[in-house]
Amino acid sequence: MHKNHKILGLILARGGSKSIPRKNIKFLGGKPLLVHTILKVKQSRYIDRLVLSTDDEEIAKVGRENGCEAPFIRPAELAADTTPDHPVFVHALKWLEANEGWKPDIIVHLRPTHPFRKTE
Repeated sequence: MHKNHKILGLILARGGSKSIPRKNIKFLGGKPLLVHTILKVKQSRYIDRLVLSTDDEEIAKVGRENGCEAPFIRPAELAADTTPDHPVFVHALKWLEANEGWKPDIIVHLRPTHPFRKTE
């Protein structure tokens, strides 16, 4: 918690991609693309919880194996190439509240396609 706020890091990583299918688990610098984001978040002192929203079991498995929660599989209708981020966020937040009674105060959107971010 930071200043009494529960902070959720939310990674959106779907399996489909027009340009590079399953790009989120393609290797970059010796590790899957998704893992770069997970490792940076683990170094952060602000994010209390890191959740992966994906429609792909293999991506979920890679996330879990590297310390990220993947408590649900995103419905296919929220994983189309044209799906905006907002309904995916709503789905994740509703799932966390309905299934765990957990509701964050702040959400940090973490795109796995930005592997060179700074921890700050």
